[in-house]
Amino acid sequence: MSNIDRRQFGLLAGGAALGLFAPRPAFAETTLEKIRRTGVLRVGTEAAFPPFEFVKDGKIVGYGKDILDEVVAALGVKLEQLDLPWQGILPGILAGKFDLVATTVGINEERAKRYAYTLPIADGVPYAAKRKGEAMKSMADLNGKVVATQLASSTEPVAKAVDAKLKADGGKGFADLKLYTAFTESYVALANGEVDAVIQSLPSLAVLVKERPETFELLAPMTAGANYTYLSWVTRPNDLDLRDFVSGVIRTMRDDGRLGKLQDKWFGFQMKIPETGYLPPGSF
Repeated sequence: MSNIDRRQFGLLAGGAALGLFAPRPAFAETTLEKIRRTGVLRVGTEAAFPPFEFVKDGKIVGYGKDILDEVVAALGVKLEQLDLPWQGILPGILAGKFDLVATTVGINEERAKRYAYTLPIADGVPYAAKRKGEAMKSMADLNGKVVATQLASSTEPVAKAVDAKLKADGGKGFADLKLYTAFTESYVALANGEVDAVIQSLPSLAVLVKERPETFELLAPMTAGANYTYLSWVTRPNDLDLRDFVSGVIRTMRDDGRLGKLQDKWFGFQMKIPETGYLPPGSF
C-alpha cells in the first residue's frame, strides 16, 4: 500500500471510529418537560367569555379558571396567564407564544386537523338567544333577521350553515350576519336592537339568560352543521404529553365529582363529559 493510500485509509478509519464513539444527539425537550424544569405554565386565555373565563375585581375567574387551578396544582408549578383577544389565541399557540390554550375552544373538523384537543370540559351545543318577548320560536324564524356571533369562533361556521340551510329550505336566510370580536359585544348589540339573535354555545347563553331574564330569552338549538358540539382546550400537535396530562386532570375531576360541582357553581346544571366520540376521525 502506498503512503497516499495509507493516509487515505487512516482518515477513513479515523472517521469511522469517531462515528462509532460520537455521542448520540440529545432529544429535544418537550413542552411538558420545560414547564416542570422552569416551574411555570404559560397559558393563553380570552377572559371575555363568561362564565368560562372573565375578569372580576381585576382577576381572571370562571369555570375554566377553576379547572386551570387544578391543573397547575397537579403540575406543582406557577401560572402565567395571558389575557388575549380570541382572534390571537389559536395562532398564538402555534407560534409558541404560550404552552396551552386554557380558554374555551369549540371542536370542529378544521381545528382538529391543526390542534390537539384535551378531554372536553363542557357540552357546547350551539343555540340562539333573542330579546325578551320577541315572537321567534324556532330556527326557521331567523329568516330575514340580523344574526350575530363571534368572529373566528366555532359558532361562526354554524351560523353560516344555518343561513345556508334556511335558504336551501326555501327561505330568505339571514338579512345579515354580524361578526363581533367578543361575544360580550354581541350581547350588547342584541340588547340594543342592533341584531335580532345571537348564536352561541348553550351553557354560556343559559347563564346570560339566568343573569338577565328581563332582557334575554333562549330561542332554539341551531342544528345545521353542528356535528361536534363539545368545548375543550388545546395544545400544539407535538405536545401530546402535555395534552394528555391536562386531560388526565380533567378526567379525574370528572370521575371524582369535582367537575360536576364546578358546573353547578357556574352554570346551575351539570353536563356529561364523554370519554370517546367527541373528536372527528383522524384527530390528534
